[in-house]
Amino acid sequence: MPETFNATLTVRHAAGLHARPAAQFVKLAGRFPCKITVRKLNSDKPPANAKSPLSVLTLGVNQGDAIELVTEGEQAEEALAALVALIESNFGEPAAAH
Repeated sequence: MPETFNATLTVRHAAGLHARPAAQFVKLAGRFPCKITVRKLNSDKPPANAKSPLSVLTLGVNQGDAIELVTEGEQAEEALAALVALIESNFGEPAAAH
């Protein structure tokens, strides 16, 4: 049985998982052979395929929302680490001032 990894984190980017951040997220997820899902916590929506731009956008993840990432299969641990790093780096942009 393939090993599964998961992480829960908060999206801090002003655009949430929309537009450019969503495109970066999907592009990075697509580099890995494992299954990757993303789920918006506190939402009734089912987990989305992290490699599908439309699926990620329809989650409606906004700034401050908590998400859960789940990776399973080949390179699952590396995929999770890369996606967490992308989100925690605010998608390579300076953090917005509050």
